[in-house]
Amino acid sequence: MARMIIDEDAMRRAITRMSHEVIERNKGVENCVLVGIKTRGIYLANRLAQRIKDIEGQDIPVGEVDITLYRDDLTPKTSDHEPVLQGTDIPVDINGLTVILVDDVLYTGRTVRSALDALIDLGRPSLIQLAVLVDRGHRELPIRPDYVGKNVPTSKQERISAKLKEVDELDEVTIV
Repeated sequence: MARMIIDEDAMRRAITRMSHEVIERNKGVENCVLVGIKTRGIYLANRLAQRIKDIEGQDIPVGEVDITLYRDDLTPKTSDHEPVLQGTDIPVDINGLTVILVDDVLYTGRTVRSALDALIDLGRPSLIQLAVLVDRGHRELPIRPDYVGKNVPTSKQERISAKLKEVDELDEVTIV
């Protein structure tokens, strides 16, 4: 049975709060870029960018990173057993910038580790920060988010389902 932990209003408030925290911690967003981890991280990064623009009146570049080739649990998705690549697209040179990685749910940390590897292959940012909508605990790697929409303690048997309007036609996070 699914139990709602974040509804549409709570998600909007979390994104607004996280946007303020990004601006405050970085003293603005002049040397920052948001990079969403495919798939839902991209939509959250776009929402953060829009909210930051609403607050600061300043655009922040938004990119996306495909971690498929960096996964340590890669499973073939095609008939020829090759992974399906969706591509990485970051509109600015990340060298010397603050990169804010964005994802929906942080669990073991392996997705973030893969994204870090992908970013380092692209350049040398001055700083990498992590923003997640939900931190559910159970880390297997020493990774900690800088910005969290909601901390949700879970058991390993539970599952978090994050849904976004852009993909799922509604905004909610449930625990099963």
